[in-house]
Amino acid sequence: MADIANLLLIFLILLTGACLLFLLFRQTASSSSEQRDPHISYSLDTMTSYIKETLHELSHNQLTDLGLHEEEYRRRLNKRSELRRALKGCISGDVHDKRYVKEFISGLLRKSYGLNEQNIHFAIPFEDINALTDQDKFEIIFYIYQQQYQYDALTKLIDKYKLDQLKKSSPFEDQPSYVVTKEEIDHIFQKEYRPLQFEEKVQIVVQRIYQHYKGFSVVDDIRDQRIDGVSGGVNGIPGETAWSQGDLALYTKQMIHPDQLPARGCDSVWIFFKGKSIHLSFLSFGTDLELKRVCQNIYKYNHPGQLSEANGYKVNEMKDGSRVVVVRPPFAESWAFFVRKFDVPNASLEQLISDNNSELPIALLTFLMKGSRITAITGAQGSGKTTLLMAMVKHIYASYTLRVQEMAFELHLRNIYSRRNILSFRETENVTGQQGLDVQKKTDGTVNILGEVATDEVAAWMIQMSQVASLFTIFTHHAKTFRDLIHSLRNSLLKTGMFHDEMIAEQQVVNVINFDVHLKRDANGQRYIERITECIPRIEEQFTPFINQGGTLKQMMGQFMEVSSEFFRRSVHRSAFESRNIVEYRNGQYVAVNRISDGNVSQMAEQMTSDDARLFRQFVHKYWGETNEA
Repeated sequence: MADIANLLLIFLILLTGACLLFLLFRQTASSSSEQRDPHISYSLDTMTSYIKETLHELSHNQLTDLGLHEEEYRRRLNKRSELRRALKGCISGDVHDKRYVKEFISGLLRKSYGLNEQNIHFAIPFEDINALTDQDKFEIIFYIYQQQYQYDALTKLIDKYKLDQLKKSSPFEDQPSYVVTKEEIDHIFQKEYRPLQFEEKVQIVVQRIYQHYKGFSVVDDIRDQRIDGVSGGVNGIPGETAWSQGDLALYTKQMIHPDQLPARGCDSVWIFFKGKSIHLSFLSFGTDLELKRVCQNIYKYNHPGQLSEANGYKVNEMKDGSRVVVVRPPFAESWAFFVRKFDVPNASLEQLISDNNSELPIALLTFLMKGSRITAITGAQGSGKTTLLMAMVKHIYASYTLRVQEMAFELHLRNIYSRRNILSFRETENVTGQQGLDVQKKTDGTVNILGEVATDEVAAWMIQMSQVASLFTIFTHHAKTFRDLIHSLRNSLLKTGMFHDEMIAEQQVVNVINFDVHLKRDANGQRYIERITECIPRIEEQFTPFINQGGTLKQMMGQFMEVSSEFFRRSVHRSAFESRNIVEYRNGQYVAVNRISDGNVSQMAEQMTSDDARLFRQFVHKYWGETNEA
């Protein structure tokens, strides 16, 4: 019996070994088959998988197991540390780390993987123009423009072919919109295409691999351009299932034209260019999972916390100062992101205000800052409030200390005015905007700047701070009219319980606000200052009703009616302020309208140096004549 058991055991061992050898041979044969098929070996998906695995091994390998000499060990350790740092930094908008990682990928593909002139066309069919996708064509032309214009490439491309004009995206659309279609990309490709060198092809392939590995998919290079912003996930039917099963079935059954088929949620790439939201309809993230991956990575700079179902949004900045907002279900109906860029190099009044007679608003804004006027900058989203505020700070006296409160770091004033005394604060999960303003009060701030007055608490604290805690304040607000601005701030004082009488709360606001600069963006995306308004508190004389008791009954009744009429007028028309437009935008140019009040002229001149006060009075005299200031 023992011999039979031993024989069975030996048989099982041999059988197991044979199975293992068979599986190993099959796997090796399959691998060899893949290696022999260049369509698979040099496809973008295969090379991307290779890059992921290789970089993971290089950044996590144990150098102590290699038995290296001390100098070689230190060299490899430094190289691994540099690679780790670049892999973490490239997803935060750092173009230098991105360039390092791309060069590393390029070296791996050519030296280790064997990418050459004969097999590179299996990744992207550069030699077969008819086989190129819309994304391929765009990225080739975009690369050609980047070699000449770098970060202005997209701007040059849009301006040259007038891609920012209103048009219908298809014959089935009723209304025109800002959209770039695949037909326009085909036309541009035919005009701009030229044969590419091998090195250029490698760079395009490397970018494609990088953007699906560590980058932001199809918007990776677009985000780096000098545009106003980029967003994704903001149109189309959310989720792939509804589209593929419902609309695709409808398409195949009824033979609907492809342009009538509803867009998917992942077919959503938009740019914000010169005040216009433009849909790049020829680009797509491909799948909802890819869009989700971008949303989960794009906000991670400086570890702002986890985006979760309980906390369905995140507001943060990126390495280059861009503001990024990310939302996810169930807070939003789909995953989406919004990157807003601010043109720091062009943050000057002369760059921002360029219409006819632009020297009028430029000079007035300059003197408002030198005259220490509490100024509101109002307007709709995308009208340029933040950029204008950055430019106005230049004209505040450099000796003044500035304290900034924001929801997320957007102004980055220290990057522009690095030698000034400036410190910025922002809201966090544990520190509210009101607490931040309370701390500002104790930091020796002369000028307080609020990136946005968005909550009742911040609005109420801003009014209190403007009264006692600083020389003057600048802030932005989304009010549409000057009256809306006053009433919104007044209502904030009432809601927070600081005041209970509407008239008294309104008087507190109008006694604080000096000027309002209102920005507007028209249907064509043009931005301009619609008006600069002065707030003049209205001081009514004390009303003492008087009726002459010695007159006739008819006279007494007449006096009674006059007193009643005046009392009714004062009760109904109890506005605590008068708004006066100083400058307006009319028919494409800026015009001087009403004269600045004598009180503000006198107070502004007192805050200026003697030379600036003299220039200010000359400016007022030039546009409005002599003043009656005391």
